[in-house]
Amino acid sequence: MNVKFWGTRGSIPVPGKDTTIYGGNTTCLEITLESGRIIVIDSGTGIRPLGEQLTNYRAKVDIHLLITHIHWDHLWGFPFFDPVYDPTSKIRIDGFPTCMKGLRATFDNKMGDGFFPIKFDDLKAEIQYLDTLSHGPLKIDSVIVDCIPLQHPQGGFGFRFREGKKTLVFITDNELTDEAWAGRRLEDYVEFCKDADVLIHDAQYTPEEREARRGWGHSDYVAALKLALESHAKRLVLFHHDPSRKDPEVVSFKNHCEDVAEKKKVDIIIDAAKEGSEFIL
Repeated sequence: MNVKFWGTRGSIPVPGKDTTIYGGNTTCLEITLESGRIIVIDSGTGIRPLGEQLTNYRAKVDIHLLITHIHWDHLWGFPFFDPVYDPTSKIRIDGFPTCMKGLRATFDNKMGDGFFPIKFDDLKAEIQYLDTLSHGPLKIDSVIVDCIPLQHPQGGFGFRFREGKKTLVFITDNELTDEAWAGRRLEDYVEFCKDADVLIHDAQYTPEEREARRGWGHSDYVAALKLALESHAKRLVLFHHDPSRKDPEVVSFKNHCEDVAEKKKVDIIIDAAKEGSEFIL
């Protein structure tokens, strides 16, 4: 698997001089399988430049789009995703059960007299809703995709990708807390993430910020590290950076996690997700 970050920010896009290193676009990842098949996670604003690249370098776009949940920062890039306007494109969609409702709402919303000049039904691409992950694993070529529910307002899914002997876990918009709903406690996530080669997890807050924002559905970077250590993940990538977070602050979170791991004598790689960066698993 080759993984590329197109959007790493949470809540709202924040382009500008303070986010040049880690990026200002909201959630979007591109996963390229050994077969060459592309899986996209979420359609935050980062999906717009991804769409430009796909249309420029591929004669025909044929992808799977997995949606974690339907909050705006994970959807609002979809109307600006060039392949949806191309009749040769094929987009298979799966994820949280309300994902199609959310994607449609970015075009057509009954609460007002339209918020976008084009209707969802006027899109030219072949768009297919699979509705598989709600009922069990999804197989895409050589990869098995599993999901786990998120501790997040209105709910959502985290994903685990297994290709050969490699495992990638992506969990964002997830509040690691002792007051979690059934199936969303730390031990549930530890089991889901067990021995992952790479764990990408929500680390939006500092521990102090999280105390004031309990119930908002996000974790702090210390909680994300605890999950990584208890699940024996080989690499942790801090993700979903707060819109107020400047680049030097993200660096300090990464450094703090590295110091904690070193003191505990745990062999783990700590990264913070950078827009435009990629790695091979």
